[in-house]
Amino acid sequence: MTASAAMLLELLERRYDAASTVFCTQYAKKDWHQRLGGGVHADAIMDRIVHNTIWIETGSTNMREHTATAG
Repeated sequence: MTASAAMLLELLERRYDAASTVFCTQYAKKDWHQRLGGGVHADAIMDRIVHNTIWIETGSTNMREHTATAG
């Protein structure tokens, strides 16, 4: 497990059922597990993110790609 994934898992574990956590990402939900490195640690992180979640979709436009092609 990477240091970033370990830190994220620790943060989520401390906040789970105790506080709200907001995730903002340009990556599709289906890609999160792979980006977290796969395996049981990614499963644990995803378990804490997915349960008791409110999803707010803001569209499919990736602004980095949009501005790169516009300029």
